[in-house]
Amino acid sequence: MPRRLPGTLFLRNLIERRSLLFQLVRRDFEQRFVGSAMGWIWSLVQPLVQLAIWVFVFQYCLKIKAGTGEDAAPYPLVLFAGILPWMLFSETVQRSASSILDQAGLITKTVFPAEIVPLAVFLSTLVSHALGLALMVVVAALVLHQASWFLLLLPVYTLALGLFAVGVAWIVSSLHVFLRDTAQAVGLILNVWFWATPIMIVRAQFPVKAWPVIDSNPLSYGVHAYRRLLLTNRLPDAADLAVLMGAGAAIFVLGGLFFRHMKRGFADVL
Repeated sequence: MPRRLPGTLFLRNLIERRSLLFQLVRRDFEQRFVGSAMGWIWSLVQPLVQLAIWVFVFQYCLKIKAGTGEDAAPYPLVLFAGILPWMLFSETVQRSASSILDQAGLITKTVFPAEIVPLAVFLSTLVSHALGLALMVVVAALVLHQASWFLLLLPVYTLALGLFAVGVAWIVSSLHVFLRDTAQAVGLILNVWFWATPIMIVRAQFPVKAWPVIDSNPLSYGVHAYRRLLLTNRLPDAADLAVLMGAGAAIFVLGGLFFRHMKRGFADVL
């Protein structure tokens, strides 16, 4: 009998346990705002306040200006369009780092597919991402007086980002079970990764010597594609999607294999 690929087994298990996944996503989303009077609205307020601070510092204090093309839009829109894909990725990875430990009781006491825990974190984060994305589309339409049919392609790029984020999340979450410093290290790495992504300034404003770093960063292509879709009437470059989807698929598979290998020892340390 031919051996099934890990991705095939995972998808089959995911379909069989979709109800469990839904419950995990709902509980994760609710717990983030438990006891809060404003509830899910905080998922919009927090990034908007951060955006306002960055706009004040970079546009009004440091006099940073947008570039050309999609980057020629008002700087707050350029910044917001770039922050959205980054926050989807970084929040998924950061919150997933300790997710297996957080669910240790469930994982050790029941026959539980541990790999769906980081996936549930991503899907919960995706809800907040969708809210921010909807706000961005409305504001861009009002300010730029345009709305492109190419916006319908956004889920494709979000899927590619999701594959990349979940793959990385599987790696860091399984490592954190054995190396409890992983979550702290992830925070530091994400901080460096943020500044190596053309969010605050566009690629052309980086030193030429830094361009190889920018070009080797898959999130750079996601940020560029989001800006093209949200701020212009032009189709993103096919190369952006190819690089992002290729990197996402590769990390998703590698992360899944790594997680499956590491989880054999979970019972010994959880």
